[in-house]
Amino acid sequence: MALGGNPIFNGKSFRGATQAPPVPQAPYGNGPYGQAYGQAPYGQQAYGQGPYGQPGNMTNEQLQQMYNQPAAGPADTGRMTFDDVIVKTAACLGVLLVGAAVTLFVSMSLASLLMIVGALGGFVLALVNTFKKQPSPALILAYAGLEGLFLGGLTRVLDTMYPGVGLQAVLGTLSVFTVTLLLFKSGKVRATPKAMKFFMIAIVGYALFSVVNLVMMMTGLTTEPFGLRSGIIGVVIGILAIGLAAFSLVMDFTSVEAGVRSGAPQRFSWTAAFGLTVTLVWLYVEIIRLLAILRGDE
Repeated sequence: MALGGNPIFNGKSFRGATQAPPVPQAPYGNGPYGQAYGQAPYGQQAYGQGPYGQPGNMTNEQLQQMYNQPAAGPADTGRMTFDDVIVKTAACLGVLLVGAAVTLFVSMSLASLLMIVGALGGFVLALVNTFKKQPSPALILAYAGLEGLFLGGLTRVLDTMYPGVGLQAVLGTLSVFTVTLLLFKSGKVRATPKAMKFFMIAIVGYALFSVVNLVMMMTGLTTEPFGLRSGIIGVVIGILAIGLAAFSLVMDFTSVEAGVRSGAPQRFSWTAAFGLTVTLVWLYVEIIRLLAILRGDE
């Protein structure tokens, strides 16, 4: 099926998400064990003459009650649904919030240490979950918890320097997510092949810039708090990064929609929840960094 461009979904996501194989059919005029049509197998009653309680002896009321039963839905047949994705995404975000809350009740030095542990651990688990063939709820929730430590520590550090920036970043993330979802549901924004090509070019360029900026900060070639991402250049790059993260949400929504329509197995709702969590973490980091850059230039 055609999935979105998020690498978390591509390649391994929804693997095995195929419809159930058709029931084998016997040759025309023969039953499943070679009996001729209309003849029951040895020791069993002929059609229409089943034991009491079987369709052959059902009353009209029993038949009517059976026919009035609702048809089995995707959840009943073990298929992924939008509700599954919503519930599991909420679980991931709940664990993330718990991890972030931990950093509020420790000293600043310990919060900074937890931020580093969360960043490194979250990065490792992100790679593991991305390349794992089958989703692991435990590893996905562990990733969310570690990212919570990272985001909580980062927010506490920046909020100490620029009071109120944490709340502004939360509101900004919720706003971008809501607007993106509404635009996607309205059909005004779609992950078209042309848009996907632009996204891939932009994300590669952004990744290279981020690596160069990190190296310059670590080697002392730049003493600015955000390295090359300072001043007007930092603002422009920050806006671009937020746009890329928002489009990544569109690709996530596309992947979820494709998975539900294709009848993906229910377990892959964890994959969808993981992809959305990764994108939301990225979006939050970009927003709070942009706000800190703007506050630092005041």
